[in-house]
Amino acid sequence: MASDTRDRILDALERLLLDVGLAQVTIEGVADEAGVSKGGLLYHFPSKEALLGAMVRRLGERSDAQMDEAVSGGSTAAQWYLQIPDSSSMDSEAALYRSMIAALRTVDGQHTEVQNAMIDVMRAWDSQLRAEIDDPVQAEIVRLVGDGVYLAALLGLPKPEPELYRKVVERLLGDDTDR
Repeated sequence: MASDTRDRILDALERLLLDVGLAQVTIEGVADEAGVSKGGLLYHFPSKEALLGAMVRRLGERSDAQMDEAVSGGSTAAQWYLQIPDSSSMDSEAALYRSMIAALRTVDGQHTEVQNAMIDVMRAWDSQLRAEIDDPVQAEIVRLVGDGVYLAALLGLPKPEPELYRKVVERLLGDDTDR
């Protein structure tokens, strides 16, 4: 039950971050949005900083689970990292996408716990890529391209032309038979 309440609170925080931004988010507002008392929220998260940090850590847990699922399904971490996010679907990918947008809205340089949690998430992704790709320069290129694709999706920029992007990923990951 406590886990359900924690998730309900974190989901409420994400919704508010997406709707009004970090400056307008208050403990009281999150409690109201989650349907819990302020005391109930503070039982789980003793401060706004702790609440924001927990949201980012949950993002990391969700992304780790998605990456593990993709890898166990025959994909690679690099292929997962380079996928174009789809905010229109209603599955776990869309939830991760919304969580990432909400988390990025919290990184303002003023919340140390949040900044550290975001760094931990990004380092975990980087570590997975470096473990999979022998060449550290290639691993860094994959990370930077994936970051750029995700940022473009977050900003609502047009998606790359699918066939061209497929060729980019193939070349980047060493399967360049179309050259």
